[in-house]
Amino acid sequence: MPAQTPAAERLLNLVIALVNTTGRMTKEQIRASVAGYDPEAATDAFERMFERDKETLRQLGVPVVTVTSAAHGDDLGYRIDTDAYALPPMDLSAAQLGVLSLAAAFWTDQTLQADASRALTKLRAVGATPSETDAIAGLAPRVHPAGPALAPLLDAAHDRQVVAFTYRTASTGEVRRRHVEPWRLVASRGGWYLVGRDRDRDAPRVFRLNRIEGPVVPEGPAGVFTVPPDADPAALISSAQRADARTAWLAVAPDRAGALRARALPDAAPPSHLRVPPGTDVVAVPYQRTSDLAAEITGYTDAVVVLDPPELRTAVVDRLRAAVAMGGRVAPEDDRG
Repeated sequence: MPAQTPAAERLLNLVIALVNTTGRMTKEQIRASVAGYDPEAATDAFERMFERDKETLRQLGVPVVTVTSAAHGDDLGYRIDTDAYALPPMDLSAAQLGVLSLAAAFWTDQTLQADASRALTKLRAVGATPSETDAIAGLAPRVHPAGPALAPLLDAAHDRQVVAFTYRTASTGEVRRRHVEPWRLVASRGGWYLVGRDRDRDAPRVFRLNRIEGPVVPEGPAGVFTVPPDADPAALISSAQRADARTAWLAVAPDRAGALRARALPDAAPPSHLRVPPGTDVVAVPYQRTSDLAAEITGYTDAVVVLDPPELRTAVVDRLRAAVAMGGRVAPEDDRG
C-alpha cells in the first residue's frame, strides 16, 4: 500500500496540475495522474476526497472552475482560471515587505519554513531592497516550534479524522491518552494550540502542542465529524491561557521596556512585601513560560528588575551571568586585535 501523501502536498499537486492543463482535467485524469490520489482506491473515497480538496482550494481563493465538454454536457472537467489566479503587477513598499518578512519569520523552524523563504525572496525581487525593511527589525514574533505533532494534526483537521495522542497536563503533570476531533490549529502568544472535541470528556478542549508526547495517530475513517458552526477557537484558547497564566512583578526604569508596560495589568497593586528599587515603576505582567519572559527581560539589562516570582528572577540572573562570563572569554581576543 503506498504511503499516504500529506493533504497540503496533495492540494499543491492539484493546483499545479490544474494550472498547467491546456484545456481541462476530468476526475479520472486527476485520479490517475495527480500525486496524492490513489488510483486503486474506491470511487466513493476518491469522490469525497476530491470534493473536499476542491472546496478547500476555493475557500483559499484559488478559482477552480468547472468546464463542460462541448460534445457531452454531462462530461465535466476542471481547471484553474489563470487570469483570475495570476498575481497583478506589484510595487511593494519597504513597509509592506517588512510585514511579509515578519510573516516569513513566524514560520522559522516550522513545516513551511523553506516555502516561506522562497516566496519572500521572489517578492523582494519586485519590491524594495531588503535593507529598507530594517524599521521592523526586532519585531519578529516569538513562536516556538510546534514539533512533529503539527503536520499530522493539520492533515487530520483537513480530513476531519479523529486522532489519538498522549498529553501532559500543565497544571497537574498528569499524562493521559486523549482521543480528539481536531477542529483548528492556532498560533497564539508564542505557542501552538489544537482546539477540538475531547471524545473522552465529550466537551471542547484546548491542547498545547508542546505538551503532546510521542506520535499523533489517526484513528478511523476521514469525514466522521463536523466543526460546530458556533465554535470559537479564539475564545477557548483565551480562556485556557487565563487559567494557565502567572503574574510577574517587575521594577522598570522610567520610559523603558515599553513592550512590557503595554502588556502590564492595569491598576494592579503590588504585594506589600516586595522591595522596590527607588525611582522605578512597578508593573504586573502576565506570562506562561518562564524561559520566554526571562529571555525578554534579559534583553533590557539594567532597565528591568524582577521582584517576584523567585524562579523568574533566578532565570534572568543566570542569563545575565552567562552573558558576563561569555564577555570575559572573548575580551582578551578583542584586545589583541
